[in-house]
Amino acid sequence: MTRFHWQRGKYFATVLVGLLAVTAAPASAQVGAAADTVRAGRFDGGKMWTFEYAPAAYFSETYDFNADNAWFERARMAAVRIPGCSASFVSPNGLLVTNHHCVRSRVSAVSRPGEGLLDNGFYATSLDEERPIPGYYVDQLIAIEDVTDEVYAALEGVDAAADRERAREEVFGQIRARLGERHASDADNIWVQMIALYNGGRYSAYVFRRFTDVRLVMAVELEMGFFGGDPDNFTYPRYALDFAFLRVYDNGEPYETDHYFAWGSEGVEAGDVVFVIGNPGPTTRLTTMAQLEFLRDVQVPAQRAWLASRHAALGEFRARHPDLAEELNIRNRMFSLSNSLKAAIGRLDALHTTEVMAKRLDGERMLRQAIAESAELTAEYGGLFDRMADVQERKAGLGDAYAAFFQLASSTYGSRLLRRMVSAATFAEARARGAPADTLAILRDAILSIDNHPVDLERRLLAARFADFERYLGSDHAVTRTALVDGTPEASAAALLAHSALATAAKTQEALATGEPAASDPALPLTAALTPAYGEFQRAFAELRTDEQELASRLGRVKFEVYGRDVAPDATSSPRITDGVVMGFEYNGTLAPPYTTFYGIYDRHYGHTGNVDWALTERWRTPPAGLDLSTPLNFVSTADTYGGNSGSPAVTKELALVGLNFDRNIQGLSRDYIYLPERGRNIMVDARAVQAALDHAYDADRIVEELLTGRVFETEAEADRVRR
Repeated sequence: MTRFHWQRGKYFATVLVGLLAVTAAPASAQVGAAADTVRAGRFDGGKMWTFEYAPAAYFSETYDFNADNAWFERARMAAVRIPGCSASFVSPNGLLVTNHHCVRSRVSAVSRPGEGLLDNGFYATSLDEERPIPGYYVDQLIAIEDVTDEVYAALEGVDAAADRERAREEVFGQIRARLGERHASDADNIWVQMIALYNGGRYSAYVFRRFTDVRLVMAVELEMGFFGGDPDNFTYPRYALDFAFLRVYDNGEPYETDHYFAWGSEGVEAGDVVFVIGNPGPTTRLTTMAQLEFLRDVQVPAQRAWLASRHAALGEFRARHPDLAEELNIRNRMFSLSNSLKAAIGRLDALHTTEVMAKRLDGERMLRQAIAESAELTAEYGGLFDRMADVQERKAGLGDAYAAFFQLASSTYGSRLLRRMVSAATFAEARARGAPADTLAILRDAILSIDNHPVDLERRLLAARFADFERYLGSDHAVTRTALVDGTPEASAAALLAHSALATAAKTQEALATGEPAASDPALPLTAALTPAYGEFQRAFAELRTDEQELASRLGRVKFEVYGRDVAPDATSSPRITDGVVMGFEYNGTLAPPYTTFYGIYDRHYGHTGNVDWALTERWRTPPAGLDLSTPLNFVSTADTYGGNSGSPAVTKELALVGLNFDRNIQGLSRDYIYLPERGRNIMVDARAVQAALDHAYDADRIVEELLTGRVFETEAEADRVRR
């Protein structure tokens, strides 16, 4: 095992073991002790800049170039959003580049019988071979309008939460209709998304053009796109070729556009600036200390425990039924859970890190002071922090129920029997109050639409939920008593599945055909105990969340009034641009370099035989002819990225694409709450590696020539003639 990998595994294991038993009190005491010495930084709130509040002066002054409106427009129009990820145009002919993991499921979707494109890779050697992706789309942000004043005018004098929500949705609808009509001439497929910035302190309307004819052009093999596998996730150094190419079509022809990034064949070096453009998922950097403490003490530990237990259940099932597990895509489900589990562990680590909490505490102190020093702000916003703390205290009072019922209705990781129970209770309640026949028919169909897990998987997931009841609600709670009728979660789950009519879809349909499950059905007592407890929790928690959202909106508004555009808003899965510098980092007593090279994949493959995560495909086992193994493969920077930034282009001041963001290191998981460039790095596939792989391993001359010349080639043979 290499030094890097050993220390990476040691770090993660240390964090995991430590957090399984960590408590809040020591961290709170440390924060108090550090409060007098640790100070908030200028960019603690991050650098996820919006395009409507573009940091033109900051970029221009810091990086010595003219970041004018035209520069930001080119950056915005060339970068696009795809389902769950980001991408960018890299030719005037609609060619898009993104991460392989962003289109992994789509590669499987277009794979024909016997092809196995996910494992074997895909390359369309002609335009005719580029494969349409069913149900896929690409969104390009074509216009933005600040509608804050319009929204707040509609909310003026509306106090009740439900009334405010109705007023907000009504004005949103008016704005969407107005802007949709205004921009309809640009394209037929226009849609408008309302974006709440600063927790609703500001509102913007984003106008997107949606392309729905998107085709797969090229995808590497899964083993190369996901080289290192789950063990390497959230780690660095890395050696993944995580890239794929798509093409947007318009009226059946490659989409012609003036907005695309030039291909950065020269790359960047340590110390160079890069700008990463994409759609980072929601962050919580504007939360109060009281909210952070709730996350630390209740929410994130509950989520971490749920993720760990469900990952274990799927792992046990996969070990016992490997063929069935492969058929059901259990491996990818486990990766998703593992990815989320590592993220939860990283977040909890951040919430127990003295520096993080002390800096956040100082930032809150500064905002409180600014409010207190202004009579106008005090009159409008005084007392918000105390009110938010009260909401968090009441939420914490529901903490046990939150953990016990977390993701109860999950269709993927939840018990199907429990979902049928809850749905059946809703049906029975509606029928008892005389609901119309069409309503009852919809509810009945909802019950019957719940399909089956394999028996062994259902038993494990049901037992995991019963264990949740016992752990969080206690053995004396009515829900736990009726669930654990056979003593243990495992035995009780097996007994319930063996005797209840709601255990399978077929039995449920048979029972409903005769009216309802028999009075002796063992699911009925549990339903009678579970549904009121679950419903009461949902109502109470939803009310508190509504209060919290309103308070957060006002806090966001005052923060904008105090700091203006100097503080970037939390991420909202909407287009952002962030700046960073290519730079390695110190960790665990060693130095992670800014770059890795192709030498590394061969070091891992041949130095660790038997490790499937570092196994090369047949195409790559011998270095392809002409490949320079010293070519940079992956690199890191201090850019402020997050989930949703996968596939984001990293570009230079000249807007040349030099990398594709695909991950961040485990130290960067603190970015949910704070941006600390000394801790975190985003990880990118180097454009030089992409070009080298296309050229020497995949013989994809058609793509290489299009990237370098901007010309689209009908066939590979046509591109070959140009290259010769």
